[in-house]
Amino acid sequence: MKKSNIDISIIIVNYKSWKPLRKCLQQLVAIQSTEFNFETIVVDNCSDDGQLALFKSDFIGVKFFENSGNNGFANACNFGAFRAKGAYFLFLNPDTLANAQALEALLQTAKQHPDYGIISCQQCDEKGNLNNQNKLFFSPSRMFGLFRIVYKIAHQSYLNQRFNKSKSIVFPDWVSGSVVFISRSWFEKVKVWCEDYWMYYEDVDLCKKVSELGGKIALLKTVTIIHAHGGSTRINVKTKALTKSEVLISRHVFIHKHFNGITRFSLQFITVFYQLLINSLMGLLGLLLWFRPKFKVHYYLSVNIFKYYFRLPFRWEWLSERSVNYKKALC
Repeated sequence: MKKSNIDISIIIVNYKSWKPLRKCLQQLVAIQSTEFNFETIVVDNCSDDGQLALFKSDFIGVKFFENSGNNGFANACNFGAFRAKGAYFLFLNPDTLANAQALEALLQTAKQHPDYGIISCQQCDEKGNLNNQNKLFFSPSRMFGLFRIVYKIAHQSYLNQRFNKSKSIVFPDWVSGSVVFISRSWFEKVKVWCEDYWMYYEDVDLCKKVSELGGKIALLKTVTIIHAHGGSTRINVKTKALTKSEVLISRHVFIHKHFNGITRFSLQFITVFYQLLINSLMGLLGLLLWFRPKFKVHYYLSVNIFKYYFRLPFRWEWLSERSVNYKKALC
């Protein structure tokens, strides 16, 4: 990876999210600061719709790269990082609106605390509603919604203390990939984003690797970046079903990578059984209520999940067929 006197390389992954991306870039281009300098890199995951050339002419100072295909978030992040020159990387979603105050706070915190492997900040929607950032790693005790409710009740005192609203910095287990600030040295130490994931859980995986190497995951509560959550993925019924199914597939990948022995087997078995049961019921409901888009999503989701599970015995591989590493394994 190249290096120069640039402080921050902002890396944005795009796939047909041109409308929010335009707002995102306009906000970045307008930033002026004497405290830091930065470059902006956009990696387009082969949207192939003619918009890339237009954006190149509209945003002369932004570096645009076209990926070889829709290779997923992790692969595109690495693609951008390998071409970045900054001492620090800020991975941003195209549906975010950053500001100079947030960038400066992230940079200064990283410089003052080199043990903070990953830093993020508060995120809110366009109406100012804060997103929940009190994130914990996936575990058997928090597998399903009911389990999580019981866990929160049983550990309420501990969680209230850990994520106290009066604190300026809190330390969750992981932060969303929509805003990830990491130094070049930490990025190289964790050996970049894992390309086993096509979409989702790659941020959890990255934070897990940082934690295992003794780094802290820090969340700044003094600054906020606007994030129109889901604006870059949830475009239509089939896209919603695809993204929801990829969440489940990536969960299987995460379990396989970070658990062992009987625990891994049990978690995979329970997840498969539960998803087959739930998606059978919701898929049938989707057929009956086809005229409602919400239920149509459940039908397409059930089809995606059944296809995925049907193919498992023939390839015995948890990776999504869309992930780069799955495609490499086929070569």
